[in-house]
Amino acid sequence: MSEKLLSNFQEIVIEKPEDKIIRQIRMLITSGQLKPGDRLPPERKLAEKLGVGRSYVRDAIRKLEVYGILRTLPQSGTVVAGIGIAALEGLISNVLQLEDSDFASLVETRVLLEGQSAKMAARRRTAEDIVNIEKALKAYEEKVRKDEQAVEEDLLFHLKIAEASKNSVLKSLMLIIIPDIISSFRKLDVCKDGRYYRALDEHEIILKHIVEQSPEEAEAAMTAHLQDVLEYSQSLREGGNIS
Repeated sequence: MSEKLLSNFQEIVIEKPEDKIIRQIRMLITSGQLKPGDRLPPERKLAEKLGVGRSYVRDAIRKLEVYGILRTLPQSGTVVAGIGIAALEGLISNVLQLEDSDFASLVETRVLLEGQSAKMAARRRTAEDIVNIEKALKAYEEKVRKDEQAVEEDLLFHLKIAEASKNSVLKSLMLIIIPDIISSFRKLDVCKDGRYYRALDEHEIILKHIVEQSPEEAEAAMTAHLQDVLEYSQSLREGGNIS
């Protein structure tokens, strides 16, 4: 009985300084105080104002770049990107309020998008794309080997494949739907029991097919990699829940 009761408790996650910085930047964007094209203050000044180390500011900016909200330009500094701003509180908020059946449909859409993303990446990738995907995979592996959650690193790996597909619309759609799917998975800890290690092996197989420019094999490997996500969403449709 005590073990069953214990399973109802959830681990308390302490909010990191970079997450608090992200929250402030998001608030400034959604309130209109920061608009597309506006430049952020330099990292040093931001760190002084917020009372934190520059590394926290740098990590926050990096995460927001992954989500397409900020962009760092040579000679210009970090600016608010035009893409993704409407989704920040509009589309993404709607995603968070989806019913279970709609959530399942969202996951099905992700599987379709990512399968095509891997397929097109295998056809269109450049040598630079391979380097970027390998870097993302290395960052993911480092977190996994330390037995740490690698949510952002996982997302970055998939986004680098989307970039290699040379289809900007596909990448934008993924930026809208994938973070919220991953968030639900993180909350329920569905990546326990060695799932991160299995995902690492699957990532390596996907990359191998992209390197070898084998479109059909890359698509099949990506679809197989997302099978756990699909089965989880289907269980919700059949009567589970995500809360």
